[in-house]
This record gives sequence, structure tokens and C-alpha cells, in this order.
Amino acid sequence: MSEGVLFVHNNFPAQFADLARSLVARGVPCWAIGQAHAPGVTGVRLARYGLSRGTTPGIYEPAVRAEADLIRAADAYRAARALKEEGCDPAVIVGHPGWGETLHLADIFPDARQVMFAEFFYHGRGFDVGFDPEFGQPDDKDVQRVNAKGLSMAYAYAHADAIVTPTPFQASSLPRAFRDRALVLHEGVDVAAIRPAPPEPFDLPDGRVLQPGTPVITHVNRSLEPARGIHTFARALPRLMAEVPDAHVLVIGQEKTKGYGAEAPDGGSWKAWAFRDLATDPQRLHFLGKVPHERMHAALRLGAAHVYYTIPFVLSWSLAEAMALGCYVIGSDTAPVRDAIQDGVNGRLLPFTDHEALAGALIAACRDPQASAPLRKAARATAEAMFDGAKGRAAWFDLLRGLGVRIP
Repeated sequence: MSEGVLFVHNNFPAQFADLARSLVARGVPCWAIGQAHAPGVTGVRLARYGLSRGTTPGIYEPAVRAEADLIRAADAYRAARALKEEGCDPAVIVGHPGWGETLHLADIFPDARQVMFAEFFYHGRGFDVGFDPEFGQPDDKDVQRVNAKGLSMAYAYAHADAIVTPTPFQASSLPRAFRDRALVLHEGVDVAAIRPAPPEPFDLPDGRVLQPGTPVITHVNRSLEPARGIHTFARALPRLMAEVPDAHVLVIGQEKTKGYGAEAPDGGSWKAWAFRDLATDPQRLHFLGKVPHERMHAALRLGAAHVYYTIPFVLSWSLAEAMALGCYVIGSDTAPVRDAIQDGVNGRLLPFTDHEALAGALIAACRDPQASAPLRKAARATAEAMFDGAKGRAAWFDLLRGLGVRIP
């Protein structure tokens, strides 16, 4: 008899981490399929697959992604067959279809119901493509290449028994045929553990220590890239540092040449590009790199303001955590952020490209940190209502039970 859940994610567990751990804790059989680099979860049998081949040299450019998805689908198919031979017979498959792995799984497990995760559906025009005028508009080849990213996802959603998406904005990216079927269900964060607390002294990489009460601005940007506003943030800092001479800036993220968007110019990093020729004080601008969660939370608790900018794209977990911590968030006035923040109610919203407006807001936050107290309190309340991982887990359990998974 079919039972349990088979997770499918290129980088399992990713968004399914809490759900998988919670099901294992309740004794629900769980399996997973992921690529060779997937970290896995204790108690979940993970079938890792390698790529059997690369894409065809010289293939028609818009077809590169479709071919890559089909290759991954074939390799995931072989991993699924191996699991079935071991006795895997899931009641439900929970998959992220963004890389194609779910395409053939119904042929291995024909009785399993399918829940497909809708993180973001790409569009050749609108949404993230061409949003920032600094980077120009897409040409016809760009449009065709981006549209092709949706082929395997559309197939997966067409055959899904349920579609889950984290936010209303992300639901809006889906084609009309799937939009009304989507259940908006954010996986959430641990708001019981990630909560406001008094700031503590913060050790800097050079051995200095920032004390509570110091004007501190924080920014989390995983790849230090324009898709998350690194250029607008960088351009706001010279004025901030000039007008608030004791302000410090903590930047968390990795220096990369490519993130969600295009590669940085001249083969360098987006960080180098964004901060070139800017009059910032290196003694007060601290790039912390990738840090443990606890250190990120300690930095955010110290801040007079936290900056979160994004083009119309997936909402970051870092925003959910910043709001759970009761941060004063200054965000971009873009659709994903508007799902969580109302300007002047639980944070601030400013135009994505207006670095002067951002500089002014940061200066005001440093000069009068108490003024943001009501917004911080409201941000925490929003996190409890919108990003509570316990509520998200309960909703997932209800969905899975309705599809035939027995969860004690």
C-alpha cells in the first residue's frame, strides 16, 4: 500500500527542510531525489543523481534549457526506479519542477498524487526581465530564451494534483491556467526562536567590537547582486557615511560574478562593480561574507535599519527573518516586498533605483532610532501572521492528509 512522501528537489531539502524533518519526526516514511550536491536530511533516504551528459554543443539557443531539463528528468527517472526497487511507494510526490526532475515520475509511481511547488514562473517580458532600466531591455533572443524556461514547469503544473506557492506575488507569476489552482502557503521560519532580543556586542572580522547603540545599517544579499539591489544600496552609502560619521554598515553575502541575473561586466564580481569609485569608509563598511544564521541574527538585532531590495522575483527568507527579529526594514517598493510590508505601517518602501531616497531614510534611522519602534513591533506581528513556520507546517500536513498521507 502506498504511503509516505517522495520529495524531489535539485538541492534537497531547500524549501522542504522543515516539512521533511517534521514528517520524519512523526514516523512518516520519506524519500528524496536530488542532484549530487544536495545536502539531504537525516531520516530521509536521498537518491542522488549525477548528470549522464551535457547539452548538445551548438543546439538552438532557446532549446538549451529544455534539453537540460530533459536530461535531468531522465537521470531523476533512473534514481526513482532505484528507489522503487528498494520498496519506495509514495502516496504523494512533493516536487520543485524548476529543473525538470519531476517530468517522468508518474511512470514510475502511477498511483502517487503530485504536489508541485511554484517558486517562480519566468516571463520573457515583465516581472524581473527588463525591470531595472540601468541594464536595458531584452532583445528577441532574450525573450525566447527566458520563455523556454517555463516548458517543463508548465507540464508539471498541468499534471499536478495541487500547486503550492509561497506568496501572492509568486502566485501571480503563474500562467492564468494555473493561477487559480495555486494554494498560497509560505513555508515560514521559526518565529518562536527568531524573535526580538536586546542587541549584544558584535565582533568584527578585524577584531574590533561594535557596541549596542552604535548606528548600524545591515544588508543581506546572498550573491551581492543587482537583482537584490546591491547597486542602489552601495550608492546610498557615501552620503550616509558623510552625514553620520559614526555609522557602520554590515553586509552579509558572497562576492560572485553571477547571481539570479546576468554575469557582472568585465568578468569581475557584482560587488566590485557596485562599489567602484564610491567614497565609502572601509573602516566602517564591513563585508562579512556568508555567516551562520546566529551571527546574521546578531547583526540584524544591532541595526538601526535593515535594507531589503529586490526586483520582481522570489521573496527572500532573509526578509521573513528580519521581520521576525523586529527589524526596521527599509525595502524596495516592488511587488514581492509589498506582499509583506506596508509603507509607514510595518516598514518603509522606497523606489528601487532611488539611492538618494534610501540614503535619506538611512540617515533618519541612525539619527532617531526610537522613531521606528512602532514599525518594528508591527513587522514582528506581520511575521507571526505571515511567516510562522508552525502554521505553514500545519497547512502542509492538512494538504498531504487530504491527498492520502497518513500523518499521526
